[in-house]
Amino acid sequence: MPNSSSISEFLLLALADTRQLQLLHFWLFLGIYLAAVLGNGLISTAVACDQRLHTPMYFFLLNLALLDLGCISTTLPKSMANALWDTRSISYAGCAAQVFFLVFLFSSEYSLLTVMSYDRYVAICKPLHYGILLGSRACATMAAAAWGTGVLHALLLTVNTFSIRLCQRNSMDQFFCEMAQIFKLSCSQSDYLRASGIIYFSICLIFGCFVFIVLSYVQIFRAVLRMPSEQGRHKAFSTCLPHLTVVSLFVSTGTFAYLKPPSLSSPSLDLVVAILYSVVPPVLNPLIYSMRNQELKDALKTGVFWVLVLGGSVPLGSVTGLRDSLTRFRDN
Repeated sequence: MPNSSSISEFLLLALADTRQLQLLHFWLFLGIYLAAVLGNGLISTAVACDQRLHTPMYFFLLNLALLDLGCISTTLPKSMANALWDTRSISYAGCAAQVFFLVFLFSSEYSLLTVMSYDRYVAICKPLHYGILLGSRACATMAAAAWGTGVLHALLLTVNTFSIRLCQRNSMDQFFCEMAQIFKLSCSQSDYLRASGIIYFSICLIFGCFVFIVLSYVQIFRAVLRMPSEQGRHKAFSTCLPHLTVVSLFVSTGTFAYLKPPSLSSPSLDLVVAILYSVVPPVLNPLIYSMRNQELKDALKTGVFWVLVLGGSVPLGSVTGLRDSLTRFRDN
């Protein structure tokens, strides 16, 4: 049986066994991928171009959108290419790159979600100190720390994953290179236990971030419930609930994927869970954040308006007419 040094490629899971279903798989993933690119791309463009959104909360949201774009671009394009060209293979180096970038992007995203909970805590519980605690330099430092943490975590887990001896087979029951699937190819119980130990250590760190997020929101909800103004409470909840929804979706799917009991493990369930934590969040996050955020919706409407103007769909009579058209468009 081959060991890790003799394995030159891995075989990913084929989601369909007929040509028609393979093409359906390609077009379905392509639609999902384009939706994620469009949603996160619009948010990134709106935050970068609209001066009203140059605040810490939207700066972190811009980083989150970029991470979501990276996450879904790491998994779906290769799966679509395999479906289109009727193949299952991914090179050893390509598999290692997928593992590295997935861990890097997911770790950075979770670190960023933790930072965003701190941002909401300061904005609601310590509003007078918001400008001091979350100035431009502090925000840039925290964002850089989130990305840097992801790089270090990805290096640790990637080296740990591909240092184990692989001699069972080179076929995975997943449409991308997932660490849990690579561990199943291990031929040494000691290697498997060592690799699993690193995973559980990482989960402990993630749990620490989760505790920080929970404690932050306990303080946030206590402060919100003490607000005398109903409008103030509504505004506070409208900025916190999208973040809390994204955190819940991210944590619940990822935790179930790696901590579910072995008795529940099956190829079909593993596939569904992998789609839930790797594909669904990047698609839903833009919708979650824009649904209850009027400032972001106004910025997106303005961006769409300018696209129509530049495309010649909106006639321009004068500068005054342009301003009036823009105001009416945003009011709608």
